Amino acid sequence: MRLIGPILYVEDVKKSLSFYETSFDFKRQFMHESGFYAELNAGDRYLAFAAHQLAKTNFSLPYQSSRQAETPPGFELAFECECPEKIYIKALENGAVSVSPPSQKPWGQNVAYLRDLDGFLIAIGTPME
Repeated sequence: MRLIGPILYVEDVKKSLSFYETSFDFKRQFMHESGFYAELNAGDRYLAFAAHQLAKTNFSLPYQSSRQAETPPGFELAFECECPEKIYIKALENGAVSVSPPSQKPWGQNVAYLRDLDGFLIAIGTPME
């Protein structure tokens, strides 16, 4: 068993995909012709996006969709890079909302927090030493 990557259910797959491509320089790995599902290469895992419409065809269980104007879900996407300040600013320029600017944490990392276009919480931190 291994984790292959998270799938975020979003309003507009193409818009979310573009945000992550331009903000974090992830490369598009796959985009279904319907536009309802896409994957980005995010290192040794993928980050996928599925439209709410697709979720309704996959399962009947209701779920809480994420939006910037609402309380974020109880998890975060954590990304590692050498310069969180630079990526943090780039993401804000692409429509992210600041939660906490880059700051040194007691465990040694420099970490910034923001929310993406769909309201998902993102942590951007330096590598753990």
